[in-house]
Amino acid sequence: MESSRRAYWTAGMSVQGSLEPVGPSESVARAQAGQDTLQTGLGVMSSGRNAEVPRELQVPLHHRLASLPNPSLSQRAWAEPGLLPPHGGFRDRFVLPPEDKYRCESCRLVLCNPRQTECGHRFCETCIADLLSKPNAVCPADDEPLFADKIFRDVCCHREIMALKVHCRSEKNGCKEQMSLQTVMDHLNACPYFEVPCPLGKCKEKMMRKDMPEHLNWKCKYREETCQYCKRKMAVTEIQKHKETVCPSYPVPCPNKCSYTAILRSELPNHQHDCPNAQTNCVFSRYGCTFKGLNQEMRAHEASCISDHLKLMVTRNLALETKMEDVKRELNERHKVLPGLHARLSEMETRYDEIREKTKQMELKIGSIQKLASSHSEKLLEMEMEVRSMRMAREEMETLRGTMEAIRSRVTLLEGGRVVPSTGTHTLGTLETQISRHDNMLSMHEIRLADMDLRFQVLETASYNGTLIWKIRDYKRRKQEAVAAKTLSLYSQPFYTGYFGYKMCARVYLNGDGMGKGTHLSLFFVVMRGEYDALLPWPFKQKVTLMLMDQGSSRKHLGDAFKPDPNSSSFRRPVGDMNIASGCPLFVAQTVLENGTYIKDDTIFIKVTVDTSDLPDP
Repeated sequence: MESSRRAYWTAGMSVQGSLEPVGPSESVARAQAGQDTLQTGLGVMSSGRNAEVPRELQVPLHHRLASLPNPSLSQRAWAEPGLLPPHGGFRDRFVLPPEDKYRCESCRLVLCNPRQTECGHRFCETCIADLLSKPNAVCPADDEPLFADKIFRDVCCHREIMALKVHCRSEKNGCKEQMSLQTVMDHLNACPYFEVPCPLGKCKEKMMRKDMPEHLNWKCKYREETCQYCKRKMAVTEIQKHKETVCPSYPVPCPNKCSYTAILRSELPNHQHDCPNAQTNCVFSRYGCTFKGLNQEMRAHEASCISDHLKLMVTRNLALETKMEDVKRELNERHKVLPGLHARLSEMETRYDEIREKTKQMELKIGSIQKLASSHSEKLLEMEMEVRSMRMAREEMETLRGTMEAIRSRVTLLEGGRVVPSTGTHTLGTLETQISRHDNMLSMHEIRLADMDLRFQVLETASYNGTLIWKIRDYKRRKQEAVAAKTLSLYSQPFYTGYFGYKMCARVYLNGDGMGKGTHLSLFFVVMRGEYDALLPWPFKQKVTLMLMDQGSSRKHLGDAFKPDPNSSSFRRPVGDMNIASGCPLFVAQTVLENGTYIKDDTIFIKVTVDTSDLPDP
C-alpha cells in the first residue's frame, strides 16, 4: 500500500499542472458560498481503493464561475446552492444504482463535491471536513492518517456523478421525468409537480406548480379583489372591513337621522353643515357665546343676538390689546438684555477657542513627552545594565583586595620568620596585577557612565519642535574665560525639527568673534550630523531666528533672522560631526547686553527658532 501511494504521488506530480490542496474549513466555506471548481476534460481518473495515476488536470477552486461569461450547464450545477445537500452526499433516487466508486467512504451516499485523499479514497466535502476536525484524523477505509494539505478535489469523479440519471425530486407528487443530476435544478424550475410557496407574502401555503393558478384565482384568502364601490384593489380578508370603516364611496345613513338615508361617506362632512337635525355651536362660541342648537334654530339666534355678539367681540378685543401691551413691555425688557448676552456669548466663544487651542497644544506636548519618555526609558535601561556590571566589578575587586591583604599579612609573618616562599611572592604579584587590571576596568566604566549620564542629560533637555531655549549660567566667569582665551566659544545642547528631523545646535562667543571680537556677543547656528539625514532634503533651507531673551517686565527681546544660503557649505548635508557655524558676529553689543535686563542672577537666555511649517515629513 505504501509503495502504491508513492507511485500515485510521483505520477500525479508529473502531470502538467498540479493537484491543489484544500483545507476543510476552506472547502466548507466555499461550498456554502456557492463557489466551487471547474473541470477541464483532459481524461478520466480511475477511482477505487487502489489509487492509479491521474490522467486529468485538476482546476483550482478559486477560479470562480462568476468570472466566466457563459458558464456551461455542468458548471452551473456545480455551483447551484439548491442542488447540493447541506451535509453528506446526494440523497436523490438514481435510475441505476451508482457504482461503489461514486460513494463516500464515510456517509456511503453518492459523493457531493468529491475529495480524494492521499491513500486514494473519496469523501464528500463536508464528510472530510468532519473527519479533519477531529484530532489525529484517519481514513475510515484503511486507518491511514489524513492531512489537510494532501487532500484534493476530484473534478473528473464529480463530472461523472453529475452525469448520472436520477428521478425527479417531485416523484412522490406524480412526476415521472428522469434527468441527469446536473440538470435537476433546471427541471425543478419548470416541473409542474414541484411544490412552491404562494407568491403572496402573507399566505404561507405551498402547492404544486400546476395548482398555483387555481389557488390564486379561487382558494387563496389573500388574493386581490376590487371594491365594488371605490374600485380599489385589496385582499379578500380586508374587503368587508374596508366597506364598514374607510370606503369613501360606501353609502351610510345620516347620524342625525334626517330624511337622507344613504349618503356617500366622503360627502358626510359637507352634509353635517346642512343637515337640519345637526346640533351645532354658535360661531361666536370662541368669543364667549354659549348657545347650542339645531341648524334651523342657529339662523334665528344669529339674527336676534347681533348686539350681544358685538359686545363679546369688543370685550375679547380689549383683552387682546392689554395682553399685546404686556408682551411688548416684556419684549422691550428682554431686548435690553440682548447686547449683554451677545457680548457674553462672544466672550465665551473666544474662551472656548482659546481652551481648544491650548488643549491641542497640550495633546501635542503630551505626545512629545511620551515619545521622549520611551526613548529615555531605553537609555535608563542601558545605564542600569552598566551600573550593574560596575557593581559586580567593584565586588570582585573588593574580594581581590581582601585576598591581597590576607596574602600581605601572611607574607609579613613569613618575613618576620625570615622564610619567604617563592610561591607567596608569585601569588602576590599575580593578585596585584589583577587588582590593577580591575582598577583600570572600573575607571573605564566610570568614564563610560559619566559619558552616558551626560548623554542622558542632553536627551532630557532636547527639543523636537525646532525651538531651543539655551540657559547659560555663570556669565561673568565664562566671559572672563573667553577674554583670557581659555574657552572662546560655547555649544548648546542639540535640538531637532522633529523626532526624525534635522539635528542642530547654537554656538556663542561671549567675547565676540571676527568683527565683533571684544565689543559684541557673537551668536551662530550650526547644522549637525543626525541619524536621519539620508531621509531629509538638502541643502538645509529653513528660516532661522536667533534671539536674546529680555528677562525684565518689558520683554524687549533682541533678535535677528536669516534664510540659509543654499550654496553655502554650512547648510549642506554634514560629512563630519557638524558643519561650519553660520550666524551674526555682531549679534548684540556687550554694552547693551550688560547694561540692560538681559542678565539676571548671572544668567542669560538665548532662543533659536527654526521654521518647520513647510518642512516635509521624511
